[in-house]
Amino acid sequence: MKIYTRNGDDGLTSLTGKTRVPKYHPRIEACGSIDELIAWIGHLLDFRENEGRKEMLLHIQDQLMRCAYLVASEDTIREEVMPDPCFLQKIENEIDRMEADLPSLRNFILPGGHAAISGCHIARCVCRRAERSVVKLNFMEAIPEIVLKLLNRLADYLFVLARRLGSDLDIQCVEWKV
Repeated sequence: MKIYTRNGDDGLTSLTGKTRVPKYHPRIEACGSIDELIAWIGHLLDFRENEGRKEMLLHIQDQLMRCAYLVASEDTIREEVMPDPCFLQKIENEIDRMEADLPSLRNFILPGGHAAISGCHIARCVCRRAERSVVKLNFMEAIPEIVLKLLNRLADYLFVLARRLGSDLDIQCVEWKV
């Protein structure tokens, strides 16, 4: 099977139900942001500092693929493709575990200090963009609530992961002060 079809040369693409829409359609924008987030999570997997988090990061990618499918779906949702609602609790548990011995934040922190930390912050920003795209879409067409919750929680996870990596690598985070 060839990767190119020439079907998108006219600026249109297909949703999962085969309806053709402009490539700037809100569903396509949201899917694109989720796809970019999946790629950034893959980038985080490349760091040896995340070796012990490989299973969690792969699970996150899987759940995000499911979210992208839901966002691109205009038809009846197949139940077996739905994200796992129990995964939200898993993310929260992991956030709590990583955050347990981190110092309290009193200020914003500036991303940086190590490529893996910066990667987490970039992924977090992409996640928030995906979340905004899905929220906007949700005001036009109903999107399953699990997608909104997962993106919101995942951005928090990525922020805490950046802080956890900084602590583990003994890298002082730079606080932004007015």
